[in-house]
Amino acid sequence: MYEPGLEPIETASRDELTALQCDRLRATLHRVYAGVPHYRAAFDAAGVHPDDCRTLDDLARFPFTTKQDLRANYPFGLFAVPREELARLHCSSGTTGKPTVVGYTKADLDTWAALAARSIRAAGGRRGMLLHNAYGYGLFTGGLGLHAGAEHMGCTVVPVSGGMTERQVQLIEDFRPEIICATPSYMLAILDEFTRQGLDPQRCSLRIGIFGAEPWGEAMRQELESRLPLDAIDIYGLSEVMGPGIACECADSKDGPHIWEDHFYPEIIDPESGAVLPDGEAGELVFTSLSKQAMPVIRYRTRDLTRLLPGTARGMRRMAKIGGRSDDMIILRGVNLFPSQIEAQVLRCAALSGHFQIVLERPGRLDEMLVRAELRPEALGGEAQAREAKALAQHIKATIGISARVVVELPGSIERSLGKAQRVIDRRPRG
Repeated sequence: MYEPGLEPIETASRDELTALQCDRLRATLHRVYAGVPHYRAAFDAAGVHPDDCRTLDDLARFPFTTKQDLRANYPFGLFAVPREELARLHCSSGTTGKPTVVGYTKADLDTWAALAARSIRAAGGRRGMLLHNAYGYGLFTGGLGLHAGAEHMGCTVVPVSGGMTERQVQLIEDFRPEIICATPSYMLAILDEFTRQGLDPQRCSLRIGIFGAEPWGEAMRQELESRLPLDAIDIYGLSEVMGPGIACECADSKDGPHIWEDHFYPEIIDPESGAVLPDGEAGELVFTSLSKQAMPVIRYRTRDLTRLLPGTARGMRRMAKIGGRSDDMIILRGVNLFPSQIEAQVLRCAALSGHFQIVLERPGRLDEMLVRAELRPEALGGEAQAREAKALAQHIKATIGISARVVVELPGSIERSLGKAQRVIDRRPRG
């Protein structure tokens, strides 16, 4: 049923959506073949031409794009428009090599703002609400992306960015925003500051939390919703495809982000073979942009692991919560695990905060894992540290199947992140 305020495409039939996707996909393939030397060479090497794409299933014949392709074409080699037509550039931090650079035309920025606004509305946001934006501004796409979306839909934006956590709490108390946007790990740091100031976060004005930029699970949702009077909503994005607003959960279902399929075509592939998997099977998420002008991407391998699911609150398909990234997977003595699995076990322990860190070491011949966690301030006293360390180690052993050394430290011992949390420190020797 049509809901006032929804765009018609959000409730379109599958046939209508598929027809639009096919038209946009064919146009995008022709655009990159004509204007991007990398794609022309890649298509030719694979023996495919844009005219070979007659249905959505034909996309599987085309080659993937990887982060290495973006780095190899640094800085402007993947753009489909002259550099002078770009309205904005963003790029990654480049901590593991050259940064990945992405660009937007004015039309791209308008599309991004509209989709970020669609996401905020799906999360429960409405025109006139006050939105506290604690995502980082600058080359990271999070802050500016949601800022533009909030303004597009008519919210009042407080562009706080990350950091200055004491001031974040002051502004939440003074301005009384209904919406907050942040990484979930930084939201925990803001909650710590509420406690430090002797304030009860349950009495604050926040009603909607839009959290993303790092994997987080149901345990984190329960933690945030138990400590704040809000709905914790998962938003998904990555700069290589657009930024925040590629997909977002709907407030009335909270069952995984709906992908805005009119602008992004998703696939799930086997991470090893590259074969396309049917909906419902777990694998690596791949995106093809359908409307971007400046830098369309064809079959971009996100490294995020998830499943495609039928739509519920919207007609477009959902993605299950990201279980981890294939490049974040830890292999420890033959067992594969992800930081999100450790997070879930930390949050099972009522006396522990959500702050944790995994340290990988190899003191001898075998790899070892140390999990650092923290007590909540109200849990101090007695033998709490030793008791909680033992409980967490037992949870990890029982659910994941590995033995880990656990150290429970005093509140505030683990470094707080102003953006994406550094969950894993790998001290194992290379080679």
